[in-house]
Amino acid sequence: MCGGIGSRFWPYSRTDNPKQFIDFLGTGRSLLQMSYDRVLSIVPRENVIVLTNGRYAERIREQLPELAPDQILLEPARRNTAPAIAWAAWHIAERDPEASLMVAPSDHLITRERQFEEAILAGFDFVEHGDRLLTLGITPTRPETGYGYIQVGPAVEGDIHKVKTFTEKPNLELAETFVRTGEFFWNSGIFLWRASSIIEALRRHAPDVSRVFESGEGSYGTPEAEAAFIEANFPSCMGISIDYAVMERADNVFVETVSFGWNDLGTWGSLYDISPKNRDGNVTQGCHVLAYNSRGNIFAVRDRERLIVTDSLHDYIIADSGDVLLICPRAEEQRIRQMVNDAKAGFGDRYI
Repeated sequence: MCGGIGSRFWPYSRTDNPKQFIDFLGTGRSLLQMSYDRVLSIVPRENVIVLTNGRYAERIREQLPELAPDQILLEPARRNTAPAIAWAAWHIAERDPEASLMVAPSDHLITRERQFEEAILAGFDFVEHGDRLLTLGITPTRPETGYGYIQVGPAVEGDIHKVKTFTEKPNLELAETFVRTGEFFWNSGIFLWRASSIIEALRRHAPDVSRVFESGEGSYGTPEAEAAFIEANFPSCMGISIDYAVMERADNVFVETVSFGWNDLGTWGSLYDISPKNRDGNVTQGCHVLAYNSRGNIFAVRDRERLIVTDSLHDYIIADSGDVLLICPRAEEQRIRQMVNDAKAGFGDRYI
């Protein structure tokens, strides 16, 4: 899935160049390219499908030129993850009714790729032996309010548990309680299921979404017919996440608890956490810095000739992307989405 705009990484991540296309780590590969590289040890190259917004078609082709045209599904409108996953499921089921799917965001960082591969293969084995919907759960390291939480029930097979409850983005007090109990895991946003299982779950729990794609059955056989159907019908889908549409409602949901160095790189704080730091705990990305009596900051500037000078600045985000300079306490980064909304309200799309 590669259609988001990454507003929490503003102003680096913009509508025309969202975070999945950016090389944040200086590896020479964007987050999308690293995600693509990661799955090639699990699925054949020809079975990789990228779901993205139509405006990013050229960016996808530039970064993943080896993909065939029918491996890039272009959404004509943003409708959240449930319609995107529904389209992928019907698209794949038309070609192989017995297929199993892994759904993965394109902007995650995973550092222990061998453990990731082992977890995915175990997950595939589990979902292929029953009508099961599986998500991967990450042990929380802090009371994060920007993630969804999964409460686990008894183990049913290895590290796989029945899910008791889903809670989407709790407040801080509730998140602290979740972490203390040891019964809750972060929802990684990585899912595994058979195509037939997720299609049935959508029919049962999200009929307003499934009816759109059911009406196109028979249209997914050729790229031309499929593109025409999607262009005409996809925008009529309600915008809803797969978590709200299916995972919180279905009774055949399981979680595999995993540990493979996961980070969703969703915020400046998450980038700060994984980046090398100097002796004052400062992180520098793409610029020169003179920091006097300044600790715990992240400096991210897209001008390698720019010199940033600070004095007595502690625990701040300083992000400069040409026409926008963001200066925000790291502890307040959840407000960045509101800042983006305010910038849009005040100046239209100029800075978005």
